[in-house]
Amino acid sequence: MAKVLIVDDSESQLFALTKIVEGAGHQVVTAPNGEEGVKKAIAELPDLILMDVVMPGLNGFQATRKISKEKTTASIPVIFVTTKDQETDRIWGMRQGASAYITKPVDKSALLAAMNKALEG
Repeated sequence: MAKVLIVDDSESQLFALTKIVEGAGHQVVTAPNGEEGVKKAIAELPDLILMDVVMPGLNGFQATRKISKEKTTASIPVIFVTTKDQETDRIWGMRQGASAYITKPVDKSALLAAMNKALEG
C-alpha cells in the first residue's frame, strides 16, 4: 500500500480520484491547491503525487518544480492529471519532471497503470 497525495482544486475530481486510488488499496492524502500540495508533500512524504495543473495561485507545474527542488521530496514521482491536453502542455509537464501525464476525464486503467509504473520506480 502506497501513500498517494492528490492535489486538485475540484472537489468532484478529488472525490473521483480518491475513489480510484483507495479502490486500488492505497492511502490517500489530499490538498485543494498547489501551495497546500507543496506543504503536504513536505509534511507527509507521500510515495506518489497526482497533480492537477490548472489551479488558482500556484499551478501544478510550479508546485511540481518546488517539490522536485526540495531535498526531502525530490525523489517523489509526480503524475499530472489535468484537462490540459495539448501536446505542448504534455511536453512541458514531462520537462517539469513528471513520471506521467494523464488527461481528464481520467481513464481508470491508464491512471492505475501509470501509478504502478511510477511506484515501481
